[in-house]
Amino acid sequence: MSTSAYARLEDRFRRLSAVQGALAVLHWDSAAVMPAGGAETRGEQIATLTVIAHDMLTAPEMADLMDMAAADELEPWQAANLAEARRQWRHATAIGPDLVEAIARQSHETELAWRTARAANDFASLAPRLQALLDLVRQVATTKADIFGLSPYDALLDEYEPGGRSATIDVLFAELGDFLPELRGRVIERQAALPPALALDGPFAVEDQRRLADRILDVLQFDRNHGRLDVSHHPFTGGVPDDVRITTRYATSDFTRSLMGVVHETGHAQYERGLPVAWRGQPVGNARGMTLHESQSLLFEMQACRTPEFIRFLAPLIRETFGRDGEAFGEANLRRVYHRVSPGLIRVDADEVCYPSHVILRYRLERAMIADELRVADLPGAWAEGMQSLLGITPPDDADGCMQDIHWPGGSFGYFPTYTLGAMAAAQLFAAATAADDAILPGIAEGDFKPLLAWLRPNVHEKGSSRTTDDILTEATGLPLGTAAFRRHLERRYLD
Repeated sequence: MSTSAYARLEDRFRRLSAVQGALAVLHWDSAAVMPAGGAETRGEQIATLTVIAHDMLTAPEMADLMDMAAADELEPWQAANLAEARRQWRHATAIGPDLVEAIARQSHETELAWRTARAANDFASLAPRLQALLDLVRQVATTKADIFGLSPYDALLDEYEPGGRSATIDVLFAELGDFLPELRGRVIERQAALPPALALDGPFAVEDQRRLADRILDVLQFDRNHGRLDVSHHPFTGGVPDDVRITTRYATSDFTRSLMGVVHETGHAQYERGLPVAWRGQPVGNARGMTLHESQSLLFEMQACRTPEFIRFLAPLIRETFGRDGEAFGEANLRRVYHRVSPGLIRVDADEVCYPSHVILRYRLERAMIADELRVADLPGAWAEGMQSLLGITPPDDADGCMQDIHWPGGSFGYFPTYTLGAMAAAQLFAAATAADDAILPGIAEGDFKPLLAWLRPNVHEKGSSRTTDDILTEATGLPLGTAAFRRHLERRYLD
């Protein structure tokens, strides 16, 4: 009995997904538990598997197989799967295996160098490797730009946000720029007239922070049978939907950072776990893009878990875990701590009013680097100038300046705007969810996230890549991505 072309295509992508999943776990291992001496061998493993995956996707017969599959009688999900398969194939065939391997090796080497360089505040040692990686990424960008008829930057952006374009981002970011500085000033002025937040004096033992993280994972319905929490230099989510790996980092002086890092990454993990089970291993079964992925992490971290309801639930857990009492660890002060607005150096620790400015800075800088208008050697100066312009502060060093993020050393150019696009989407989705189900906020107050997840699963997670980002948002919230819900959220939380 003959097998349809579409069925053969699914089989190929199922095997490709297994290789890509192995790569994802190897990357997690490199960041979380790999001994330093394993770096060279790991780099070889990652480069080899990356080329194997690329060869599988770009095999000569793939084009004909997709054309034949298009002639089959396909159901809507199958048609969406074929469209997404073709999109991935177009990106893969745009560049050759030699360049794929070179980027895999250079990004692994540069990321490892970044860990040492940041700890030593030694940008000079990182710069040559980062420039070598940027040169390779620019080759990819210009090659894809010619083939796709896009700008080089948009060709990279499309990998992280399918269909995303810088022209759209420019409009949305301009709207943010029109109201955020004035809003930030009003919030800071208002908070200056109120009693200041009392300091949460440490130290806070790492073991106690781990225990609190474990309790919050349970509250957020994290599936320990299909995931785990570890430590890395930079918090991230990796692995595959049935084996999700999340990380955080601990500092004995401040437990709030590690805790919200866990919450943020759990939002990513829940999206991965909620992707359509029937389409595991297929392109349509993947997350739609990083705007929606970041919307899920920020929906948990900024929308749900900074509500008065959740802080009321969290306060006694904090007091019990760290054996602290008094006004500083009461609900009212914890709200002031978690709602404090103050420009700071570090993106991942930024409050949600200041956070978009961090992203806009990185967006401007990476566009300039891809356009060959900014060399890596000049990055520290451009970074300091941008921070002063956007947030009114200047980093004292490169460790807390242009070396604070892992993305560029890891080869991820075109990713950063999705963080703020995700924040906007999170505001839309949380407003729609709480309007649709009045059990969500009372549930959060009791540490019950089942109602929220029950809304997110069918409206976001289970749609996978079967729709565009705007289609998913419009079906869930009634509107495509915009700034209005985000603005309303900030004004309500920080000015009402």
